[in-house]
Amino acid sequence: MTNEITQIGSIHVSPKAIATIAYQSALESYGVVGMASKNVVDGISSLLIKDPTHGVEVHFTGEHINIDMYIIIQYGTRIKSVAASVAKTVRFHVEKSMGVPLNEINVHVQGLRISDLDD
Repeated sequence: MTNEITQIGSIHVSPKAIATIAYQSALESYGVVGMASKNVVDGISSLLIKDPTHGVEVHFTGEHINIDMYIIIQYGTRIKSVAASVAKTVRFHVEKSMGVPLNEINVHVQGLRISDLDD
């Protein structure tokens, strides 16, 4: 995916590594209660396999890195604010970890979840 050549060798970072950073960053964001699948087939496969990149797709087009995130947010929070916060948090953590700027982050809200009333 991303390649860098140094004096002592080359560095290659896979899209899965970037997706894992984005996944963890999104889950730590306020209002996010989980990650969702893009479609039904991905949803069924995620039930069978625990994937640390569930709900995150990384696209590399040669020069640009684009990330699509599919999230579930807590009912009662402002959807626009949570989505913007997720995009900013993911951008910060991925760019800090990778040292490479991201082109765009698309946050897709796939659902709302009502938290327990006992909390």
